Parts: sequence; structure tokens; C-alpha cells
Amino acid sequence: MRFFPAAREWQATHWREEAEAVTNGSSTGFGRLLGLGLLLLLPAWSVAKTAGPSVSVAGSAVDAWRFRVYLDDREIGYHNFYLQQSGDERVLHSEANFEYRLMFVRLFRYEHENTETWRGDCLRSIESRTDSNGEPFHVDGRAETGYFRVDGSAGQAKLPECVMSFAYWNPAFLGQGRLLNTQNGEFLDVEISPPVAEPLTVRGQPQPSFRYRLEAGELRLDVWYSANNEWLALESEVRGGRKLRYELL
Repeated sequence: MRFFPAAREWQATHWREEAEAVTNGSSTGFGRLLGLGLLLLLPAWSVAKTAGPSVSVAGSAVDAWRFRVYLDDREIGYHNFYLQQSGDERVLHSEANFEYRLMFVRLFRYEHENTETWRGDCLRSIESRTDSNGEPFHVDGRAETGYFRVDGSAGQAKLPECVMSFAYWNPAFLGQGRLLNTQNGEFLDVEISPPVAEPLTVRGQPQPSFRYRLEAGELRLDVWYSANNEWLALESEVRGGRKLRYELL
């Protein structure tokens, strides 16, 4: 493709702005959102019904939430969650993979993998590894007698004995005043607005839903649930006024 000088200058400026809008969010916006990946004091609900099919593995129920992820209207990857439950113990494994390209140039790459063990609504252990455009993050944590020990990229800390992460799959997290960031181990103050009833298109079909607005520091996030407390969607504004959106498969 050939450009005249003025067009080349405009194109170079456009690409530079596009790159800055995406990559500048790697640790505080775009990437940070994934670790929070995200209060009104509500009753502690049970685990949301699965948004996907349940299967049986070695006698344990496995629920799955699979999301296609968009930046504005451009598909950039996926974020999947798998919950295995046996008795009062649950193991949540999630994996995210995003790639943003402009023309043939890769501007941003994000990979996140996280495994959490839960008992009731209390986190018992966590291990996560993240590559945010070449910048590594980690979290390792475990419940000890009387506290939860966490060692992450944000430092080491002793947290209350029962903590929760940004466990969107479990609406009980909406009743918490502080939540653990699974990307770097920060323990963040959070606030949530009362739910707003509104229609939402899920898998091509309109259905009633309830939207919650969550705020944690610079983060502004909307998350949707069905009347049966199923997690349906997520959306947040990232740096540059762009929208990061999760669409349920």
C-alpha cells in the first residue's frame, strides 16, 4: 500500500495513537482490568447457575463460562472459566488470551492463567501467572491459621482469614467491601451501585438482566446477571475511552 507524504504522516500518527491507547493500559487499564479483573451489601447468594453446559468429571460437577472478548467492536480473544465442585470444595481455573493488531503489527498481547481453590465463599488458595505485553505478574496465596497469606507482584501481605477475589462467577462477591486482584495480589477497596434492571442480548436473544456498576480505584466496570443470578456479560472503559466487552458464547 502506497501513501502520499501527508497521508503517510497521518497514518503514522494514527498508528502511534492507536498503539498508545492500547499499550498504555497494559498495567493500569487494559491488563489491570483482567486481573480484577471487577458495595451494595447484598445477601450472600449461592454460586451462580452455569452460563454454559455442565458436565461430570470423576464424579464432580464442572461448570463453564466461555466469553468472546472485544475491544470496541474488534474481537481480540477469549476468557474462559471452569469451575469444578466436589462437596464443599470448588476449584476455579480461568485462562485469558488477547491479541490486538493494527494492520499486520501486533500492538498488544495478554495472557493470564489462574487457579483458585474455594471452601464456601472463602478463598483457600490461589496461583496466577500473567504476561501483559511482556510484563510479568504473579500471585501466590494460601489460607493459614487465622489469616490469608498472599505473595504477589504488588508485594506480600497478611489478609483477613476469609477473602474473595473478583469472582464474577459467584455473585456473593458483590457483598464484599474489599477484593483480591488476581493479577498482582492487591487487596482493593470496592464499591457497587444498586442493580438496574435492563434488557440484554445474550447469544442473539434478548432477555431481562440486572446490571451492577463496580468501582475500584480507577476501574469502572459493569457486570450483568440474569434473574437466576447467572453471570451474563461484562464491560469496562479502558484507557483512551475504549470499551472492553465480554460476550457469552
